[in-house]
Amino acid sequence: MAVLPDPNAPTQLSPAPPLRQMAVLFADVAGSTKLYDALGDAQAKLLVDECLAVMFGVVKQYAGRVIKTIGDEVMCVLATADNGCLAAMDMQLRINALPAAGPIKRAIRVGFHFGPVIEENNDVFGDTVNLAARMAGLAKGGQIVTTAVTADRLSPTLRSSTRRIAALAVKGKGDEVEVCDVIWQAGDDVTMMTPSLAASARQVELDLQHGAIRLTLTPAHGGIVLGRDLACEMVVGGHMASRQHARIERRRDKFFLIDQSTNGTFVAFAGEPEIILRREELMLRAQGRIALGHSVDELTDEVIGFALRG
Repeated sequence: MAVLPDPNAPTQLSPAPPLRQMAVLFADVAGSTKLYDALGDAQAKLLVDECLAVMFGVVKQYAGRVIKTIGDEVMCVLATADNGCLAAMDMQLRINALPAAGPIKRAIRVGFHFGPVIEENNDVFGDTVNLAARMAGLAKGGQIVTTAVTADRLSPTLRSSTRRIAALAVKGKGDEVEVCDVIWQAGDDVTMMTPSLAASARQVELDLQHGAIRLTLTPAHGGIVLGRDLACEMVVGGHMASRQHARIERRRDKFFLIDQSTNGTFVAFAGEPEIILRREELMLRAQGRIALGHSVDELTDEVIGFALRG
């Protein structure tokens, strides 16, 4: 005889799903309406899709995951606050390098926040998602906005590139949320550097080691070229290397590796998967290895070691 459930019995609630700490990042194409008005639907969509493809590639590069796209907006998650910040900066750099669409320069606005999220059905939910979306809503074209809580979680070098700009009331929050601007490029169109940022720009140095050759890039160096041409500042032999394979440029307190080769430039940060640059650039951080035209695990006598100091 079947036993019927007691309608008066208390409802058994499912256990709450576990929380996981992640960086949630939103990025969207600023001024896309102007693109559609100026160029028409077909051409504008191609240009927006190119921006989305760039952003997708950056998310993959930093071992993140795209959750969804909504029109010209990307929502993604990354494992750490640092990866969220680096992905945001790299997105801005790569979109900024795209050619202008007629009279219109393409730009994106980015917001991110690091904190606990609920993962369900390949999506994420919770207060962290809401705060990240709010940061993206505050950003203007060419700007990265995050919370002060997230900035405090960044490594010292990245944290030095943030500037607290406001304390804002956020819907659903009892207290105001402190907001930070992430400075990702140098130039007159960027927020003024604070004295602490200017000091760090004078102190950071990059050590490069190739065999018995050691080179230290100081604030006096504007940039160097790597390759097999004897005129390069760091000469690297090997048939996979181009004559002038890649450049390292200093921009304020950061060093960027720019590939300009046929076979690509391979980079492995300590403890992280290898990254391949193909006519792309990447901000160097902490320490790692660089190889010209082949994996850092091959032809190890041709590999360049690097480490940031300061």
